[in-house]
Amino acid sequence: MYRPTGKGWGEAVSGRVDEGNKPGGQAGGGGKPTTNITLHGGPVMLNTVNMYYIWYGDWSQGTGPAAQPILVNLAQSIGGSNYFGINKTYYNSANVHVSGNVAYMGSTTDAYSQGPGSTSLSDAQILNIVTLALNNHAFGANPDPNGIYFVLTSADVHKSGFLTGYCGWHTHATFGGVDVKYSFVGDPSTQGAANCSQQVPGPNGNSGADAMSSVISHELEEATTDPDLNAWYDRSGAENADKCAWTFGTTSTAGNGASYNVTLGGTKYLIQQNLSASTQKCGMQ
Repeated sequence: MYRPTGKGWGEAVSGRVDEGNKPGGQAGGGGKPTTNITLHGGPVMLNTVNMYYIWYGDWSQGTGPAAQPILVNLAQSIGGSNYFGINKTYYNSANVHVSGNVAYMGSTTDAYSQGPGSTSLSDAQILNIVTLALNNHAFGANPDPNGIYFVLTSADVHKSGFLTGYCGWHTHATFGGVDVKYSFVGDPSTQGAANCSQQVPGPNGNSGADAMSSVISHELEEATTDPDLNAWYDRSGAENADKCAWTFGTTSTAGNGASYNVTLGGTKYLIQQNLSASTQKCGMQ
């Protein structure tokens, strides 16, 4: 039995699609739906999941200004959707199910707090960025136990392992006695978009936002059903979205010729499927 790490490193199967990353940067494939996902006793996020964005780096350049509304719309619209409703098949040890609700609670900007022009980040620095936002009360006086804090890095920011081992990840830490959930998702548009994008361009014509939307969705559903990395996963450590990674189901064609598989808040997205705990199958609803 392997435990998840939030990066999928617990997976023993060679060539596994890891937290939204495609091996060798190749499109298509992915997913590990062959072994059942089960509850291992840890908590799940039962109530409304609150999403917080930390825009790290410089989002005023390139595709950044246009990317932000697309990513905010995703957070504002994914809750209550048929897609996110798949997570309602997950429950805790008392058989209380996930609500399927999500609320976008706002964002803050971090202009390279990890040093002048700090565009190369470690895992520890991602936690530093979250800690700084919490210490500065960017999202209120206290950390939110029902929140997931997404560190979204601009296209110029490099992250160890980003694009080569993963496209994003989630984990947790204790802050002020609160179990804080957080995630890293980077903009791959100028560093190797093919490694973290199913298609270029995407349905919104913004390579950064279209790629990040899929990974944010992936991390959101995993953090909801396995926030402390001890709840829902399979025997190889794969969480729900891992098992459907880089599979998209039935798609339609947007006006620019790109594929999409869901419309949220009037905006088209191509996002990875999720696994139903009850059917053990990947889908979009």
